[in-house]
Amino acid sequence: MPKAYVFTRYGGPETEALTDVARPSPGPGQLLVAVRAAGVNPVDWKLRTGYRRPGESGERVFPAVFGSEAAGVVEEVGAGVTGFAVGDAVFGNTVDGAYAEYALLAAAVTAHKPAGLSFTDAATLPVAAATAYDGIRQLGLAEGATLLVTGAGGGVGAAAVQIARAFGVRVVGVASEQKKDFVASLGAVHVAGGPDLADRVRATVPGGVDAVFDLVGDRTLAEAAALLADRTKLITAAAPPATVAELGGSRVVRARTAAVLDAVAALVLRGALDPHITRTFPLDLAEEALRTVEDGHALGKIVIEVAA
Repeated sequence: MPKAYVFTRYGGPETEALTDVARPSPGPGQLLVAVRAAGVNPVDWKLRTGYRRPGESGERVFPAVFGSEAAGVVEEVGAGVTGFAVGDAVFGNTVDGAYAEYALLAAAVTAHKPAGLSFTDAATLPVAAATAYDGIRQLGLAEGATLLVTGAGGGVGAAAVQIARAFGVRVVGVASEQKKDFVASLGAVHVAGGPDLADRVRATVPGGVDAVFDLVGDRTLAEAAALLADRTKLITAAAPPATVAELGGSRVVRARTAAVLDAVAALVLRGALDPHITRTFPLDLAEEALRTVEDGHALGKIVIEVAA
Protein backbone atom coordinates (compact mmCIF):
# COMPACT_ATOMS: atom_id res chain seq x y z
CA MET A 1 0.00 0.00 0.00
CA PRO A 2 1.20 3.55 -0.68
CA LYS A 3 2.53 5.73 2.13
CA ALA A 4 1.12 9.05 3.33
CA TYR A 5 1.78 11.44 6.21
CA VAL A 6 -1.49 12.02 8.09
CA PHE A 7 -3.10 13.38 11.22
CA THR A 8 -5.54 11.08 12.97
CA ARG A 9 -7.52 13.71 14.91
CA TYR A 10 -7.41 17.42 15.70
CA GLY A 11 -4.59 18.42 18.02
CA GLY A 12 -0.82 18.83 18.04
CA PRO A 13 2.11 16.92 16.54
CA GLU A 14 1.16 13.87 18.62
CA THR A 15 -1.69 13.24 16.15
CA GLU A 16 0.66 12.79 13.18
CA ALA A 17 1.86 9.54 11.61
CA LEU A 18 3.43 8.10 8.47
CA THR A 19 1.15 5.26 7.52
CA ASP A 20 -0.15 3.01 4.75
CA VAL A 21 -3.26 4.27 2.97
CA ALA A 22 -5.44 2.99 0.16
CA ARG A 23 -4.48 4.21 -3.28
CA PRO A 24 -6.99 6.92 -4.22
CA SER A 25 -9.27 6.58 -7.22
CA PRO A 26 -10.05 9.71 -9.26
CA GLY A 27 -13.64 10.87 -9.37
CA PRO A 28 -15.20 13.10 -12.04
CA GLY A 29 -13.02 16.12 -12.74
CA GLN A 30 -10.03 14.66 -10.93
CA LEU A 31 -6.58 13.30 -11.73
CA LEU A 32 -4.67 10.62 -9.85
CA VAL A 33 -1.03 11.69 -9.69
CA ALA A 34 2.09 9.84 -8.60
CA VAL A 35 3.58 12.57 -6.41
CA ARG A 36 7.14 13.66 -7.05
CA ALA A 37 7.12 16.65 -4.68
CA ALA A 38 4.76 18.38 -2.23
CA GLY A 39 4.97 21.91 -0.89
CA VAL A 40 4.77 22.55 2.86
CA ASN A 41 2.68 25.52 4.04
CA PRO A 42 1.62 26.99 7.40
CA VAL A 43 -2.02 26.12 6.61
CA ASP A 44 -1.04 22.44 6.74
CA TRP A 45 -0.40 22.39 10.49
CA LYS A 46 -3.21 24.87 11.14
CA LEU A 47 -5.73 22.45 9.61
CA ARG A 48 -4.44 19.81 12.01
CA THR A 49 -5.48 22.05 14.92
CA GLY A 50 -9.05 22.30 13.61
CA TYR A 51 -8.69 25.54 11.64
CA ARG A 52 -11.04 25.90 8.68
CA ARG A 53 -10.31 27.95 5.62
CA PRO A 54 -12.79 30.78 4.97
CA GLY A 55 -15.88 29.27 3.35
CA GLU A 56 -14.89 25.69 4.21
CA SER A 57 -17.64 23.47 5.61
CA GLY A 58 -18.21 19.80 6.28
CA GLU A 59 -16.53 17.34 8.62
CA ARG A 60 -13.00 16.17 7.98
CA VAL A 61 -12.51 12.43 7.49
CA PHE A 62 -9.65 10.90 9.47
CA PRO A 63 -6.94 9.94 8.90
CA ALA A 64 -6.45 13.13 6.90
CA VAL A 65 -3.43 13.51 4.64
CA PHE A 66 -1.39 16.70 5.05
CA GLY A 67 -0.71 19.10 2.21
CA SER A 68 -2.47 21.18 -0.43
CA GLU A 69 -0.04 21.40 -3.37
CA ALA A 70 1.86 18.81 -5.35
CA ALA A 71 3.67 18.07 -8.58
CA GLY A 72 3.89 14.67 -10.22
CA VAL A 73 2.91 12.41 -13.10
CA VAL A 74 -0.66 11.53 -14.08
CA GLU A 75 -1.53 7.88 -13.33
CA GLU A 76 -5.29 7.94 -14.00
CA VAL A 77 -7.76 10.41 -15.46
CA GLY A 78 -11.24 10.79 -13.97
CA ALA A 79 -14.49 11.01 -15.87
CA GLY A 80 -15.10 14.22 -17.78
CA VAL A 81 -11.49 15.38 -17.69
CA THR A 82 -10.03 16.67 -20.94
CA GLY A 83 -6.59 18.01 -21.77
CA PHE A 84 -4.69 15.52 -19.60
CA ALA A 85 -3.37 12.03 -20.29
CA VAL A 86 -1.57 9.30 -18.36
CA GLY A 87 2.13 10.17 -18.21
CA ASP A 88 1.66 13.96 -18.25
CA ALA A 89 3.84 15.94 -15.82
CA VAL A 90 1.55 18.26 -13.86
CA PHE A 91 1.27 20.44 -10.75
CA GLY A 92 -1.70 21.80 -8.88
CA ASN A 93 -3.95 21.88 -5.83
CA THR A 94 -4.73 18.56 -4.21
CA VAL A 95 -8.22 17.39 -3.27
CA ASP A 96 -7.39 15.61 -0.01
CA GLY A 97 -3.69 15.79 0.74
CA ALA A 98 -0.25 15.98 -0.86
CA TYR A 99 2.26 14.40 1.55
CA ALA A 100 1.75 11.03 -0.08
CA GLU A 101 2.95 8.72 -2.82
CA TYR A 102 -0.35 9.26 -4.67
CA ALA A 103 -2.67 12.25 -4.60
CA LEU A 104 -5.86 13.42 -6.24
CA LEU A 105 -5.73 16.77 -8.02
CA ALA A 106 -8.69 18.82 -9.23
CA ALA A 107 -8.20 19.06 -12.99
CA ALA A 108 -9.56 22.63 -13.04
CA VAL A 109 -6.73 23.75 -10.75
CA THR A 110 -3.99 21.67 -12.36
CA ALA A 111 -1.50 22.80 -14.99
CA HIS A 112 0.96 21.03 -17.24
CA LYS A 113 4.47 21.34 -15.86
CA PRO A 114 6.79 23.05 -18.36
CA ALA A 115 9.85 21.00 -19.25
CA GLY A 116 12.17 23.66 -17.85
CA LEU A 117 10.49 23.67 -14.43
CA SER A 118 11.55 21.06 -11.89
CA PHE A 119 8.98 19.02 -9.99
CA THR A 120 10.39 20.47 -6.76
CA ASP A 121 9.92 24.08 -7.90
CA ALA A 122 6.50 23.32 -9.40
CA ALA A 123 5.25 21.91 -6.10
CA THR A 124 5.75 25.30 -4.41
CA LEU A 125 3.53 27.27 -6.78
CA PRO A 126 -0.16 26.28 -6.34
CA VAL A 127 -0.54 27.71 -2.81
CA ALA A 128 2.12 30.31 -1.99
CA ALA A 129 2.94 31.74 -5.40
CA ALA A 130 -0.64 31.56 -6.66
CA THR A 131 -1.93 33.31 -3.53
CA ALA A 132 0.69 36.01 -3.99
CA TYR A 133 -0.17 36.41 -7.67
CA ASP A 134 -3.90 36.65 -6.96
CA GLY A 135 -3.27 39.30 -4.30
CA ILE A 136 -1.01 41.43 -6.46
CA ARG A 137 -3.50 41.30 -9.32
CA GLN A 138 -6.34 42.15 -6.91
CA LEU A 139 -4.55 45.30 -5.74
CA GLY A 140 -4.06 46.45 -9.33
CA LEU A 141 -1.19 48.79 -8.53
CA ALA A 142 0.33 51.03 -11.16
CA GLU A 143 3.99 50.76 -12.02
CA GLY A 144 5.99 52.82 -9.54
CA ALA A 145 3.49 52.44 -6.68
CA THR A 146 4.72 51.38 -3.23
CA LEU A 147 3.46 48.19 -1.62
CA LEU A 148 3.97 47.08 1.99
CA VAL A 149 4.18 43.29 2.42
CA THR A 150 4.01 41.97 5.97
CA GLY A 151 5.48 38.53 6.57
CA ALA A 152 7.79 39.11 3.61
CA GLY A 153 10.19 36.36 4.69
CA GLY A 154 7.70 33.51 4.33
CA GLY A 155 6.60 31.52 1.29
CA VAL A 156 3.70 33.74 0.22
CA GLY A 157 5.53 36.91 1.24
CA ALA A 158 8.66 36.12 -0.73
CA ALA A 159 6.55 35.37 -3.79
CA ALA A 160 4.49 38.55 -3.35
CA VAL A 161 7.62 40.69 -3.18
CA GLN A 162 9.03 39.20 -6.36
CA ILE A 163 5.78 39.27 -8.33
CA ALA A 164 5.16 42.89 -7.36
CA ARG A 165 8.70 43.78 -8.41
CA ALA A 166 8.12 42.01 -11.75
CA PHE A 167 5.12 44.33 -12.24
CA GLY A 168 7.26 47.40 -11.58
CA VAL A 169 6.03 48.02 -8.02
CA ARG A 170 8.32 49.22 -5.24
CA VAL A 171 8.11 46.95 -2.18
CA VAL A 172 8.69 47.46 1.53
CA GLY A 173 9.00 44.09 3.24
CA VAL A 174 8.21 43.56 6.92
CA ALA A 175 10.05 40.68 8.57
CA SER A 176 12.22 39.88 11.57
CA GLU A 177 15.79 41.16 11.77
CA GLN A 178 16.99 37.58 11.17
CA LYS A 179 15.33 37.69 7.74
CA LYS A 180 16.61 41.15 6.79
CA ASP A 181 19.21 39.99 4.28
CA PHE A 182 16.79 37.52 2.71
CA VAL A 183 14.07 40.16 2.24
CA ALA A 184 16.60 42.59 0.79
CA SER A 185 17.78 39.90 -1.65
CA LEU A 186 14.23 39.73 -3.01
CA GLY A 187 14.38 43.40 -3.97
CA ALA A 188 12.42 44.86 -1.04
CA VAL A 189 13.31 47.56 1.45
CA HIS A 190 13.35 45.78 4.82
CA VAL A 191 11.49 47.05 7.90
CA ALA A 192 11.58 45.09 11.15
CA GLY A 193 8.28 43.79 12.50
CA GLY A 194 6.97 44.22 16.03
CA PRO A 195 5.42 47.05 18.06
CA ASP A 196 5.45 50.55 16.52
CA LEU A 197 5.67 49.10 13.01
CA ALA A 198 3.78 52.05 11.52
CA ASP A 199 6.33 54.53 12.87
CA ARG A 200 9.23 52.57 11.39
CA VAL A 201 7.52 52.37 8.00
CA ARG A 202 6.82 56.11 8.01
CA ALA A 203 10.48 56.80 8.83
CA THR A 204 11.65 54.47 6.05
CA VAL A 205 9.14 55.60 3.42
CA PRO A 206 8.36 59.28 4.07
CA GLY A 207 6.13 59.36 0.98
CA GLY A 208 3.92 56.63 2.42
CA VAL A 209 2.69 53.37 0.95
CA ASP A 210 -0.09 52.89 -1.58
CA ALA A 211 -1.19 49.40 -0.56
CA VAL A 212 -0.70 46.66 2.03
CA PHE A 213 -0.52 42.90 1.43
CA ASP A 214 -0.76 41.38 4.90
CA LEU A 215 0.42 37.87 5.71
CA VAL A 216 0.61 38.16 9.51
CA GLY A 217 -2.72 39.42 10.82
CA ASP A 218 -3.43 40.55 14.40
CA ARG A 219 -1.65 43.70 15.59
CA THR A 220 0.58 43.83 12.50
CA LEU A 221 -2.48 44.09 10.26
CA ALA A 222 -3.97 46.88 12.36
CA GLU A 223 -0.75 48.90 12.37
CA ALA A 224 -0.28 48.43 8.63
CA ALA A 225 -3.86 49.53 7.97
CA ALA A 226 -3.15 52.82 9.75
CA LEU A 227 -0.65 53.66 6.99
CA LEU A 228 -3.31 53.74 4.27
CA ALA A 229 -5.59 56.57 3.25
CA ASP A 230 -7.45 54.20 0.92
CA ARG A 231 -8.37 51.07 2.86
CA THR A 232 -9.63 49.32 -0.28
CA LYS A 233 -5.91 48.77 -0.93
CA LEU A 234 -5.61 46.64 2.21
CA ILE A 235 -5.72 42.88 1.65
CA THR A 236 -4.83 39.94 3.88
CA ALA A 237 -4.36 36.21 3.61
CA ALA A 238 -3.82 35.89 7.36
CA ALA A 239 -6.84 37.41 9.13
CA PRO A 240 -10.51 36.37 9.13
CA PRO A 241 -12.83 38.23 6.73
CA ALA A 242 -14.67 40.02 9.56
CA THR A 243 -11.42 41.29 11.09
CA VAL A 244 -10.07 42.84 7.92
CA ALA A 245 -13.52 44.16 6.97
CA GLU A 246 -13.61 46.16 10.22
CA LEU A 247 -10.41 47.85 9.05
CA GLY A 248 -11.91 48.64 5.64
CA GLY A 249 -9.99 45.97 3.75
CA SER A 250 -10.66 42.50 2.38
CA ARG A 251 -9.33 38.97 2.10
CA VAL A 252 -7.26 37.93 -0.91
CA VAL A 253 -9.70 36.66 -3.51
CA ARG A 254 -8.35 33.39 -4.89
CA ALA A 255 -8.86 32.75 -8.59
CA ARG A 256 -8.02 29.02 -8.28
CA THR A 257 -7.51 28.45 -11.99
CA ALA A 258 -4.95 26.65 -14.11
CA ALA A 259 -4.31 29.97 -15.87
CA VAL A 260 -2.83 31.41 -12.67
CA LEU A 261 -0.56 28.36 -12.33
CA ASP A 262 0.60 28.86 -15.92
CA ALA A 263 1.31 32.52 -15.14
CA VAL A 264 3.43 31.87 -12.05
CA ALA A 265 5.29 29.07 -13.82
CA ALA A 266 6.11 31.51 -16.62
CA LEU A 267 7.49 33.98 -14.07
CA VAL A 268 9.79 31.26 -12.70
CA LEU A 269 10.99 30.30 -16.16
CA ARG A 270 11.88 33.87 -17.06
CA GLY A 271 13.76 34.36 -13.78
CA ALA A 272 11.35 36.87 -12.24
CA LEU A 273 10.21 34.48 -9.49
CA ASP A 274 12.53 32.24 -7.47
CA PRO A 275 10.63 29.83 -5.19
CA HIS A 276 13.59 30.04 -2.78
CA ILE A 277 13.43 26.44 -1.65
CA THR A 278 15.69 26.42 1.37
CA ARG A 279 15.29 22.78 2.47
CA THR A 280 13.89 19.55 1.10
CA PHE A 281 12.94 16.40 3.02
CA PRO A 282 12.03 12.84 1.98
CA LEU A 283 8.51 11.62 2.79
CA ASP A 284 9.73 9.61 5.77
CA LEU A 285 10.94 12.87 7.32
CA ALA A 286 7.70 14.75 6.69
CA GLU A 287 7.35 15.38 10.42
CA GLU A 288 10.64 17.30 10.43
CA ALA A 289 9.59 19.27 7.35
CA LEU A 290 6.32 20.29 8.98
CA ARG A 291 8.02 21.25 12.26
CA THR A 292 10.39 23.53 10.34
CA VAL A 293 7.40 25.50 9.06
CA GLU A 294 5.32 25.27 12.23
CA ASP A 295 8.16 26.63 14.36
CA GLY A 296 8.15 29.76 12.20
CA HIS A 297 11.85 29.77 11.38
CA ALA A 298 11.70 28.73 7.73
CA LEU A 299 12.96 31.10 5.04
CA GLY A 300 11.22 30.77 1.70
CA LYS A 301 9.76 27.35 0.93
CA ILE A 302 10.11 23.84 2.36
CA VAL A 303 9.41 20.88 0.05
CA ILE A 304 8.87 17.16 0.61
CA GLU A 305 10.41 15.16 -2.22
CA VAL A 306 8.42 11.96 -2.53
CA ALA A 307 10.06 10.32 -5.55
CA ALA A 308 12.96 11.01 -7.91
